Amino acid sequence: MVFAVSAAVTSLLATLSRVVAERVGAVATVRDRDVHATPVPYLGGLAMLGGLWAGYLVATRLPFLSTADTLPDARSVLVGGTLVCAVGVFDDVFELDALAKFGGQVLGAAVVVLSGVSFLYLPLPGGGTFGLNPTQAQLLTVLVIVATVNAVNFVDGLDGLAAGVVTIGAVAFFLFAYLVAAENNLTRAIAAALLMAALAGACCGFLPHNFYPARMFMGDSGSMLIGLVLACGAVTLSGQFPPGDITEGLFGATAGAQPVLLPLLLPVAMLLVPFLDLALAVTRRTRAGRSPFSPDKLHLHHRLLEIGHSHRRAVLLVYAVAGLVAFGTVVVSLFGGWRLVTAISLLAVVTAVAVFWLPRVHRSLT
Repeated sequence: MVFAVSAAVTSLLATLSRVVAERVGAVATVRDRDVHATPVPYLGGLAMLGGLWAGYLVATRLPFLSTADTLPDARSVLVGGTLVCAVGVFDDVFELDALAKFGGQVLGAAVVVLSGVSFLYLPLPGGGTFGLNPTQAQLLTVLVIVATVNAVNFVDGLDGLAAGVVTIGAVAFFLFAYLVAAENNLTRAIAAALLMAALAGACCGFLPHNFYPARMFMGDSGSMLIGLVLACGAVTLSGQFPPGDITEGLFGATAGAQPVLLPLLLPVAMLLVPFLDLALAVTRRTRAGRSPFSPDKLHLHHRLLEIGHSHRRAVLLVYAVAGLVAFGTVVVSLFGGWRLVTAISLLAVVTAVAVFWLPRVHRSLT
């Protein structure tokens, strides 16, 4: 229900947001580093924010969710998300500098952390924990949130790319959280599951407006919002299950890795492509003596276009990689076994072949 309402409200609000963007001048003009050929309105983030809040309001009326300790954390995350979305709206309209946007990201993350959403400890592979004092926990949480926000922002370079990748990550994280809770006889009404259902719905509702050829962009108001919600879902899950409560893989299988580590590893896994792109971009620009925030046209999705992929095929290939990594990490960690590892390895090979071989086939046919 939360997923469906978030998707429907986002899709409906997207049309209104597009009209507002055109009237206030929040339009993406054509620049050298862009791949769109005509101006496209921004402010898709406002529609996604409305969808997220609609999903939350529905949850407050569902007995299963409203009676659990789920809503306060989810509300704190959405308040922080509203703040970073507002910063993104100002950037979409007035083009803030990188430092101002970074300050807004830190402020939004700080609001979430000061509301009580933060890491409590770091799980260790052997089943123990590394305790964090309040200052360490808050700083680490802010760092994780800001890094995820920027990773999603960096990958938002092709029509439908960021929304699709985050949808895949949100669904994978939802399945992990729900299945681990069910297998270990713990409550299923957790903030992480609620946030991921609403996030996946908001992104799916926005995709019809954003997939190639896009009728509107989410802009920084959207990319920073969904990055923050995705990161905060992982943070809320990290303290949900005491390490001793998760002792085995799914359905009694011997897990390939400690499932308790997944709340920390899964956000990195599901956003492996954006994080890799972020690291390469920072390294590339720093070595060239430029600001890490200065734009260029050397992102991974730009390189897919350069080697011969069409716009849609480049996006779908990134989807495939994101899904392979995100769902593969969840499955291997919960189920384990050499057959699963072999199957995922074969899928990885197929994906790699598609990335480099399809352009050659297309050129030979044309």
